[in-house]
Amino acid sequence: MLLTIDVGNTHTVLGLFDGEDIVEHWRISTDPRRTADELAVLLHGLMGMHPLLGDELGDGIDGIAICATVPSVQHELREVTRRYYGDVPAVLVEPGVKTGVPILTDNPKEVGADRIINAAAAVELYGGPAIVVDFGTATTFDAVSARGEYVGGVIAPGIEISVEALGVKGAQLRKIEVARPRSVIGKNTVEAMQAGIVYGFAGQVDGVVGRMARELAEDPEDVTVIATGGLAPMVLGESAVIDEHEPWLTLIGLRLVYERNASRL
Repeated sequence: MLLTIDVGNTHTVLGLFDGEDIVEHWRISTDPRRTADELAVLLHGLMGMHPLLGDELGDGIDGIAICATVPSVQHELREVTRRYYGDVPAVLVEPGVKTGVPILTDNPKEVGADRIINAAAAVELYGGPAIVVDFGTATTFDAVSARGEYVGGVIAPGIEISVEALGVKGAQLRKIEVARPRSVIGKNTVEAMQAGIVYGFAGQVDGVVGRMARELAEDPEDVTVIATGGLAPMVLGESAVIDEHEPWLTLIGLRLVYERNASRL
């Protein structure tokens, strides 16, 4: 089976693939202070609970694919693959790795690996042109052309960042649970903040995606809009432009990139 690891700024998502099917997944906090040994223990603890894997570290794992937006964690995961999974082929998405996605930006090296991976999965699953909206620490909007090229994108503060900023900077405000309120017009401070977050971000998505689609295609209706990321469900029901929801888009992209590089391992 293939182990895929998507390291984000806040959370790390792990997925276990049996062929094209994801059979297990885990979400843990991203801690840049964790060492390779600590990460190995954590992986062993999670995967040791799965009935399809053996008791020893690495049993049942035929390949590993990793993308990371946190350099220190990528360094430690590289060490994990070397020390604890030495016999298992591993792909760390970085410059030089074949993704199948041409990058048409001013500086391709500065584009986050997860955004390229998402583009690869979007093209495979839905074709182009497409826009991927990833609700993570930041809310990112990534444009993919009809030919499967990564054209560029938009980066905005994420939902959790916005909630935290309100709680810190607002003298009479506090941190709240991100949840859908009873109505748009809040009857108390918490509901008013929840409405601002949920409907405010839905409006942001609709506005940004609409403008991007007009630049991306002659007919904006030809553009498929895919939502992913842990907080996507908060906005799905309120946005008018999202066509598809694929929570495992990045993990699927990692599987595709692993397969495209398997012959080189």
